[in-house]
Amino acid sequence: MPRKRVTLADVARRAGLSTTAASMILNGRPDTRLSKEAHERVHTAAAELGYRPNVAARGLRTDTTHTIGFVSDSVATTRFAGGLIQGALDAARQAGHVVLVAETGGDPKRESEAIAALLDRQVDGIIFATVRARELVVPELPDGTAAIMLNATSTRHPTAVLPDEDLGGRTAVGLLAEAGHAQGIALVGQSDDAEHGLFRSSTVARRVAGIRVAMAEHRLAFTAEASTWEWEPHNGYTITDALLRRDPGVRALLCLNDRLAFGAYQALAEHGLRVPQDVSVVSFDDDEIAAYLRPGLTTIALPHLAMGRRAVELLLGSAPRSEVLLPMPVVTRGSIAAPR
Repeated sequence: MPRKRVTLADVARRAGLSTTAASMILNGRPDTRLSKEAHERVHTAAAELGYRPNVAARGLRTDTTHTIGFVSDSVATTRFAGGLIQGALDAARQAGHVVLVAETGGDPKRESEAIAALLDRQVDGIIFATVRARELVVPELPDGTAAIMLNATSTRHPTAVLPDEDLGGRTAVGLLAEAGHAQGIALVGQSDDAEHGLFRSSTVARRVAGIRVAMAEHRLAFTAEASTWEWEPHNGYTITDALLRRDPGVRALLCLNDRLAFGAYQALAEHGLRVPQDVSVVSFDDDEIAAYLRPGLTTIALPHLAMGRRAVELLLGSAPRSEVLLPMPVVTRGSIAAPR
């Protein structure tokens, strides 16, 4: 038979005090005017009985439930972006909050249902997260419900936590320039000529803009640019294979994500070229597989863990109504060397 839940009245009865007095002590009220001995009796009684506060009842009194809603397309079920939710869980736990996660698979109907379910549970705020950074259409929320965009943007909810893609793009070019690469650099994944008038996302646009500004600052020019809409390994392989057939003088590849770089490694090997002795490779994201390539892939990482933590901190604090950009750290492995 299930054990009956211990109530505040049970604690007060064992401590020999009123329910009001026990409540003030357990809630940490500094002005109880009760003796130290009374405080000790209440805390001892609560420990002996295994008392747990009724969060729902406390929420009705304080207008806060210490719960956070986390709505995402597939963050929780995708290995790549798990750091976003892990960072949020860590920060919430430290703040004494719990996180209620709802996955939508990107389905607008499921998203509406998830938001309604979280609002029914009176969450203190909602974090909207995406695996791949993009703009979200988020419905209007009730007054007083805070919303933070995580790895996403929204015209309705301007507070967003994003990676500093512009700086990340500059950093990637800087790594090649510092290694001495001045010629034979190819861009894998994007081409201004091929994508004229097209728009992927604001984050991709910032990554590419940072790359192009840094190339100009270092007085460099790409020997070739290859566009593909899907940044997947098979496209990285196809693009790199074609580049090497057209131009055997390629000495460095700047891949717009690690998955393109995985395919590039395969094409380089088939052409008898070694990384980094013959061709250097730098990329973005720090996908888990990047560390298992041989040699390991040097990449500009997405700071997912820090982003998740920051989103919770903003939700529970005074969030600015603007974007918060977090630096993308360099993960140095063995894929860049001076050109031969």
